[in-house]
Amino acid sequence: MIPVAARLHGMGHNVIIASGKEHSALFRSELEGLSYIDFAGFKPVYSRFLPQYLSLFFKIPSLLMHIMSEHNRLKKIITDNSIDIVISDNRFGLWNSTITSVYVTHMPRIPFPSLFRFLEPVGIALHRAVISRYKYCWIPDLPGEVNISGRLSHFTNLTSNTRFIGLLSRFSVNTAGYADTNAGTRHNTVILSGPEPQKGMLKKKLVSILRNNTDSTFLFEGKPLEGRQITENGNIHFCSHLPAPEMAQIIKGSKSVITRSGYTTIMELISLGTSALLIPTPGQTEQEYLAGYHSGKGWFTSVSQGTLDETTKLPEIKALWPVDICEKSEKLLNAALKELLVDLHKEHQPGKSR
Repeated sequence: MIPVAARLHGMGHNVIIASGKEHSALFRSELEGLSYIDFAGFKPVYSRFLPQYLSLFFKIPSLLMHIMSEHNRLKKIITDNSIDIVISDNRFGLWNSTITSVYVTHMPRIPFPSLFRFLEPVGIALHRAVISRYKYCWIPDLPGEVNISGRLSHFTNLTSNTRFIGLLSRFSVNTAGYADTNAGTRHNTVILSGPEPQKGMLKKKLVSILRNNTDSTFLFEGKPLEGRQITENGNIHFCSHLPAPEMAQIIKGSKSVITRSGYTTIMELISLGTSALLIPTPGQTEQEYLAGYHSGKGWFTSVSQGTLDETTKLPEIKALWPVDICEKSEKLLNAALKELLVDLHKEHQPGKSR
């Protein structure tokens, strides 16, 4: 959402970020002049042993309560802040009939584990019901054969309000200093993300493997609340968080990049022209699918967390996807924003209800 917020703010609109503290810290570090509301999303607790989909299944009652609660709270936020547009990143309850609402998702098809694949049509139907509540559904991907979400948003019937808006990346907001080199010897880069305890388990495993490597390693811990902090332990530089230009320079100066196969991470790496070794969060079907999909296309390589060890080959960062993927994305986002704002202008014409 950072590039969307930046674009709207740059066009002179008053942008308010409603999120939890961690996401607010990330926005504050990347953008200036925005307003903030504490509005945390649903944050399930994952298991150290159970697959992620089972952990989520047991949390469905809590999720439904949260959806109803955030839907009701949004009404007051809209009134108190005179809001005209709500853009919701995968939050089911943030629609309202009095304003223009946009739902952003890269997976109209929520992938089910192979054992329950036959139930996917039910999931698609339920998700369509959610999407139909919104004025628009934005998919951060490209239409057609060249795409990065695969079957998650392609090969299924999409609702008529769906728009592909291209890849979104915070690294497209401020490109200053994105050199393809880095001071000193080239290094490896690790980008940690996702829920605990799996995030910590992967960190421990990678530190054990990479501390004996002859190359130095920059390890991004994904902790924006801690601000910009860098500590060293042997050949590993631990970065709590860095602003986008600094992070981009380190990534582009890498020999190899190791990361989770989260959708946002993949979009950001593509925007930097950088491939990586993808390690999906165990039991998280979306990440497992994306890792397999992109390694199958030859755009990234992947390995499971369980088989990761000292013998794992770290790939080069050379990009193999079409060179115009970012240019096409820019055009799609411009078209989606234009449509959104033209519709808003029509709604605000005299004689029209808000």
